[in-house]
Amino acid sequence: MARPTPADAELLLHLYEIRRDPELRRARAWFLTEFKPQSWAEIKARYLSHDEADRWFRMTTSYWEMVATLVNHGTLNADLYFDHTGEDIVTWDRCVSWIADARADIRPTYLYQFEKLVQAHKAFRVRTIAAHAAGKNGKPAKESKPRAARPRARAGR
Repeated sequence: MARPTPADAELLLHLYEIRRDPELRRARAWFLTEFKPQSWAEIKARYLSHDEADRWFRMTTSYWEMVATLVNHGTLNADLYFDHTGEDIVTWDRCVSWIADARADIRPTYLYQFEKLVQAHKAFRVRTIAAHAAGKNGKPAKESKPRAARPRARAGR
């Protein structure tokens, strides 16, 4: 994967600022603590009713689908994003039990980008944890030295 750019950093910081919006914070907190549906039918009956819970459900799922779309299409460097957070994984875990029925009801690609992001994020964690463990067990982990730390060749040699 390409190295993160300053534009990646700017976008990551902007997404963080969006996450700090008080209403989105309440929505995300609700989704992770109070939202415990057993089925898509329950979500449709109880939460898709144009009230506060409906707004929070839509805000949370659409925020993560938006972030996922940016990462999955390479607009935001995936490794930079994955090193930054884990909330996407725990949020997706709340969707697993009802996503198949939601997709059958709405469209087959409902929250597809979000699911794809979490799969990639979990794979990233497997790779980075293995690399970290290898480094701790006496095996040198593959590291790259910063450019400034690399010795420079002298002219004429």
